[in-house]
Amino acid sequence: MGRTIAEKIFDAHRVDHPEKDIHVIRLDAVFCHEITTPVAVNDLVSRGKDRVFDPDKIKVVIDHVSPAKDSKTAIQGKILREWARRHNIRDFFDIGRNGVCHALFPEKGFVRPGYTVIMGDSHTCTHGAFGAFAAGVGTTDLEVGILKGVCAFRSPSTIKIDIAGRLPDGVFAKDVILFIIHRLGVNGATNKILEFTGPVVDAMSMESRMTLCNMAVEAGATSGICNPDMTTVEYLWEFIQDDHADKESALATFENFHSDPDARYDQIIEHDVSRLEPMVTFGYKPDQVKPVKEMASTKVDQIYIGSCTNGRIEDLRVAAQVLKGKKISDSVRGIVSPATPKAFRQAMEEGILKTFMDSGFCVTNPTCGACLGMSNGVLAEGEVCASTTNRNFNGRMGKGGMVHLVSPATAAATAIAGLITNSELYKG
Repeated sequence: MGRTIAEKIFDAHRVDHPEKDIHVIRLDAVFCHEITTPVAVNDLVSRGKDRVFDPDKIKVVIDHVSPAKDSKTAIQGKILREWARRHNIRDFFDIGRNGVCHALFPEKGFVRPGYTVIMGDSHTCTHGAFGAFAAGVGTTDLEVGILKGVCAFRSPSTIKIDIAGRLPDGVFAKDVILFIIHRLGVNGATNKILEFTGPVVDAMSMESRMTLCNMAVEAGATSGICNPDMTTVEYLWEFIQDDHADKESALATFENFHSDPDARYDQIIEHDVSRLEPMVTFGYKPDQVKPVKEMASTKVDQIYIGSCTNGRIEDLRVAAQVLKGKKISDSVRGIVSPATPKAFRQAMEEGILKTFMDSGFCVTNPTCGACLGMSNGVLAEGEVCASTTNRNFNGRMGKGGMVHLVSPATAAATAIAGLITNSELYKG
């Protein structure tokens, strides 16, 4: 019987198998940010275990509240800074060099096909786009990972999502994953891995694949994952070129982690996206999704473009294409936060930030702040936001606020209209 990509990764990293369904695997990277890691650091210190398994495999960033907004968040940053210095953690990204973790770390080449990665953040599943097993974990598992470089997981049961057809103009990866979550339900992939395959995924950029994998957790999945291909090689080439004779040899190595044709899946879901429309959430669950046209004329107060889901340069370019030469409605406020300094710089050099500012958007530094209602765009009670983020839980962006999740194109069009609406890129 063949093996899935996740099973192959577990096979290559297993260091113990204490029970039938429990696998202890070696970690290639432990990612850390200032919201969840300080708790783990303080506990390790209190136990006399202030050590790290390998400072070169730990990557640290301050991103959720950047810069600090109050004394509490300043203390969280201070704990992380001092810990990184104590242990000579070189890859520490402080204010000015920082970005949203799940956009920054791939940009730095910290994720490779076949890798195992954990982080105290549910959207760590984003990194599975590179053919890695990447999962968010709790404080205890994060502490063990920092200290020992291992983590325990259940057997990697996989649901295969085969995406066929051709995406219509004006329909994007965000629309695809919203529809998939709607189809699966918020618990439909609990303790499973979502493996995204098919010609539509093959044609996607790495940025779009990251959008797919980023929201796998919203269906309950432990991780999202894609089979690595030449698109993966091209994205990583500047970081891996010294390890391979050429791109073809790199691809051959990465293909060792492809799922076998006869691999066994818990479920196979086929989805033809040829007639898919732009999608939007309603209510307070990520599986409450309908076509944008069914939410047309829904009034919004704020537009937010950014986050680890849709704050990359690809996303900014799409939104700017819709906004070019137009003004946002006087009834809304628009906020855009490029996810990394690199994306910010590219957007500046390409005139994208000027387009946003000319249209009436506020441009902020890279941060996660608004996404989880901590800074840079918190909603007041009763306010509504059309957002390119990944969660629409009750109170997610502010107590009493409502969040409608959309693609960057829909967000930009909604900013212009002041009401939820399809962009002119969609011709359906």
